[in-house]
Amino acid sequence: MPELHIATIVIIAANVLISIKGFNDFSFFEKYKFNVAAIRRGEQIRMFSSGFLHVDTAHLLFNMLTLYFFANVVIASVGVVKFVALYLASLIVGNLLSYYFHRDEFHYSAVGASGAVTGILYSAILFYPDMGLYLFFIPIAIPAWIFGLGYLLYSIYGMKRRLGNIGHDAHFGGAIAGYVITLAFAPILFETQLWIVIVLAIPIGLLFALHKLGKI
Repeated sequence: MPELHIATIVIIAANVLISIKGFNDFSFFEKYKFNVAAIRRGEQIRMFSSGFLHVDTAHLLFNMLTLYFFANVVIASVGVVKFVALYLASLIVGNLLSYYFHRDEFHYSAVGASGAVTGILYSAILFYPDMGLYLFFIPIAIPAWIFGLGYLLYSIYGMKRRLGNIGHDAHFGGAIAGYVITLAFAPILFETQLWIVIVLAIPIGLLFALHKLGKI
């Protein structure tokens, strides 16, 4: 098991403590969750606070386990300060994209660190696209770049079809932030990993093209 950096421990602890508070305090959960109507009233703090709340223990565990496995990869590649900046930026950008797509749906609400965690995951994929990822239902390792490409394409499909009670747009926003900020922090990737830079740009370009055409 990887030894966690103190920054990762603090992030996980914040998610756990705030989520547990939300599990046991309905008014606290309602006050700090992402909600379009409340944000439009001026409660912008929800853009940030909602990223530390979760629906239930399984939701919290899945996000924190993903962060646990990929945080060290990013820290080793860009350093702890940039890792924290990337995490927080992915959280905010994920919620901004979610707000953009749902800005006229006053009832729309969401919680979770998925946008932030997805940003960390995509940063790790840019540095190590060939690392193997094990999914619960597949017994063999999947190359990270295949997972990344498929996940973004599925997120576009989920946004278009509004599949399930899942914030696909927040996931996608976090991935975009992780992609763009990682390249800003490590432009050497344009030389050493140009192929994966191009591959992961395809679904991002597709999203904007579909939006421009009014398909999403």
